[in-house]
Amino acid sequence: MPKILIASCPPVGHIAPLLNVARGLVARGDRVTVLTSARHADAIRATGADARPLPLGADYEDSALDADLPGRAETSGIARINFDVEHIFVRPLPHQFNAVRELLAEGDYDVILTDAFFLGTLPLLLDDTATRPPILSYSTTPLFLTSRDTAPGGPGITPMPGVVGRLRNRLLTVVTQKVLLRPAHRAANRMLTALGLPALPVFVLDCAVLADRVIVPTIPEFEYHRSDLPAHVRFVGAVTPLPSEDFMPPGWWDVLRGDRPVVHVTQGTVDNADLGRLIGPTVEALAEEDVTVVVTTGGRPLSLLPSPLPDNTFAATYLPHDVLLPMVDVMVTNGGYGAVQRALSDGVPLVVAGETEDKPEVAARVEHFAVGLNLRTGTPDAAEIRRAVRAILDDDRYRHRARELEAAYARRDGIAEIAVLIDEVITQRQPALA
Repeated sequence: MPKILIASCPPVGHIAPLLNVARGLVARGDRVTVLTSARHADAIRATGADARPLPLGADYEDSALDADLPGRAETSGIARINFDVEHIFVRPLPHQFNAVRELLAEGDYDVILTDAFFLGTLPLLLDDTATRPPILSYSTTPLFLTSRDTAPGGPGITPMPGVVGRLRNRLLTVVTQKVLLRPAHRAANRMLTALGLPALPVFVLDCAVLADRVIVPTIPEFEYHRSDLPAHVRFVGAVTPLPSEDFMPPGWWDVLRGDRPVVHVTQGTVDNADLGRLIGPTVEALAEEDVTVVVTTGGRPLSLLPSPLPDNTFAATYLPHDVLLPMVDVMVTNGGYGAVQRALSDGVPLVVAGETEDKPEVAARVEHFAVGLNLRTGTPDAAEIRRAVRAILDDDRYRHRARELEAAYARRDGIAEIAVLIDEVITQRQPALA
């Protein structure tokens, strides 16, 4: 019965998938402690795990970052990435590390499973004299590891084959790491120097590779091929919530069983402060189309939607995807990594319009693997959305390719495969300790 410490940054997009993992590990009898923001304590305890709060210096409300970090709202693009790495991920590092160290002193943990952006385990990974359990790093985004076969992660540049492609990738990587994102890397090294630790042996956004295992919660069929991928990077399949058991369908639910194609539009549960970025233009775009439109606001009030809604449009604050997506023909989304994979797990092709965080990378993969269309903007107009939805409905190739990925996802059980990796590193660790 392993004793496992899960450590995560506060944002919902980071902790939510790890709570799904925690639930699965508890179910098999593991003792699990989750270190993250105190506001997630109830959700942690609901999984059966023990909740431990991050100290104030490492805790933050992701929806209030612009207000809490002066100057952030004025940044965008490369400047925003540098700002966020320094202030959101590097600055909390010593506070995260102290919390991890205190927990390790309290109990003999067999494994640490950490969000890849939780940098508080770096002191353990960089100090050769430190006694530590195995550390597994869980990627909450598409894989960003530097490779000769891919462009640097961030802007959503798809692979280019051959020698020319590798030369392009090398040039872009040098420019990105040595010039554009140099401030982010230097901020991390300054922090490590202040803690008496050596400089990073890899670029700051490649830190996950220092762990004993890197967990990639997707299938190889939805990630770019890298001929130089380190052997300890493991694909496990999607990590999804448990099936819904208490779903109460809204009164209009039976309309989804009709003959018309069903289009689902969502902005997720994080980037949904302004429903006019994607949901509004989608409702407008499809108002006169022979489709049924299902809107979910991710918890935002329905009063924020256009009023009145067109006759073919139905809305809810939230609908469980395991119930809804089997009835959907096209999903329009801003590109949340989890939501996109959940759609592909049900063979649903996508229209993606995202430009913040990792969303351009998610959208680029949707385009590259031909499971949908990338609108290359976070604020598309109604005409762009209408054309994209019609293109997918009128071309069976997108549905066919999405169903191929559906079959690939069905062959993997993300939580079970993570459990196997945990047992693997524990087994390897025991002879070393002996």
